Amino acid sequence: MWHYRELIRNLTVADLKNRYQNTSLGFFWSLLSPLLLAGVLYFVFRHLWGHEEDFAVNILVGVMAWQFFATSTSSSLRTIVSNSGLVTRVYVPRHILVLSNVLTSLINSLLAFVALLPIILILLGSLPPTVLLFPLVHVVFFLFLFGAGLFLSSLFVYFRDLTQIWEVLIRALFFASPIMYPITIIPDYIMPYYLLNPVTQFIIIYRDVMVAGRFPSEYSIGVAAGFAVLACAVGSLTFRRLERRFAEQM
Repeated sequence: MWHYRELIRNLTVADLKNRYQNTSLGFFWSLLSPLLLAGVLYFVFRHLWGHEEDFAVNILVGVMAWQFFATSTSSSLRTIVSNSGLVTRVYVPRHILVLSNVLTSLINSLLAFVALLPIILILLGSLPPTVLLFPLVHVVFFLFLFGAGLFLSSLFVYFRDLTQIWEVLIRALFFASPIMYPITIIPDYIMPYYLLNPVTQFIIIYRDVMVAGRFPSEYSIGVAAGFAVLACAVGSLTFRRLERRFAEQM
């Protein structure tokens, strides 16, 4: 990928421009969209769980992490098909198309999280020192999403119904993640299965380092890193096996 770094940069820049083309606010939507969603969730659920400590800022952090996941996977799904001209006419390593797409979502999410810091400062009164661990957590999440993007984009070339299936799964995962409610309401007998949701693990870690001011548990770190490694491994293997017939399926 290093030899194609200039192409990756150009694809990423082009994708960034296309996402906000003809919009008045441009990149501000990367912050405004999750803020509006967080505001709606706060006013709807504050009477149920508003007494929870740092409820508002926890919703904000959860929504930001969710937006990174949802935007990255949904756009990666169509990456190969959307770039059929490059796939069928020019030789480029096809996985860099997915990489540039996830990089675009990464840049958007970084802008959103950086803009979130002053809000956290206002709501909490100070920024926890552990917020310095945020880049490391974000890189691990990025690797997980890159692997997921490879897997989804390669399958979508062969199974176009995957768009509708993934939209349903995205909605289900939203409610199966502790975004608008505290994780403490989950019964103990369900918790082991609940924690198998990768988004849940990353939201827990984000809240630990950005809100609670504590180091994530070894279990959370190990599971999150394991998800990232597994996603990259499965995504890469699936992509390499299926990409041989990409051009035929376009």
